[in-house]
Amino acid sequence: MKFKLTLIVALVAFSFSQAQDNKAFKAGEKLTFAASYNMSGILTDIAEVKMETSEMKTSSATLLHLKCTATTYSDFDSYFKIRDLYESYVNPRTVTPYLYNREINEGGYYKFVKYKYNHKANLVESLIRKKTNKTKTGFWDQNNNVKINGNTRDIVSTIYKIRTLDINKAPIGASDSFTVLFDNKMTKISFTLLAKETINTAIGKKECYKLAISVAGNNFLKGNNANLLWLTADDNKIPVYAKFKIAVGSGELKIKSATGLKN
Repeated sequence: MKFKLTLIVALVAFSFSQAQDNKAFKAGEKLTFAASYNMSGILTDIAEVKMETSEMKTSSATLLHLKCTATTYSDFDSYFKIRDLYESYVNPRTVTPYLYNREINEGGYYKFVKYKYNHKANLVESLIRKKTNKTKTGFWDQNNNVKINGNTRDIVSTIYKIRTLDINKAPIGASDSFTVLFDNKMTKISFTLLAKETINTAIGKKECYKLAISVAGNNFLKGNNANLLWLTADDNKIPVYAKFKIAVGSGELKIKSATGLKN
């Protein structure tokens, strides 16, 4: 069993507006979630997921650091220890990514992915590193230059970009898709607005946009409208609840706390 942070996003006639500047989040936001997995028919909290934003200044620009982590609770570390990191450094206004890192530590399995974006050339300089006993360093590295489309993003910047869209202007049934670079492959992820729904959460009763998520050409996510995401129907559009179904089971993500909100 592997908890993939990708699942917590890891969302046609009408298209959501993608031309909006970021008015939904700022540096200093911190969202904390409990991740649960269906174990022997019982939904059990197994990990904590955090989504945090901070400011990072370079010699030429001020970027927004989007950091997502997944950590199993201590009771589950002996069963399947998870220490995952996903992070993207983006333009704070457009959420255009410049650098992306992904470090997976799950039950002895290790993988590191790094993307450096060259948007003028529509190119990503990619490094994928895995553990191996066949080299002196103990790691196997693969370097590639990956050609991308103009609007291609990594999974983290895609999650945050969705929050900037004018979903309030979309009718029920509207959908939009995003091209995500994952393991050097461009993948189309689609989101469909199913309803506006009010749900109870740990941060209060929230009116939400209920979105269905599908991945083109990939059977990792199972079921029709079985993978769902609830975003608050306000200016922050924070994810407060998610349900996912995969080949090896199902699970949920529930918000525990939210601080440093922009609105």
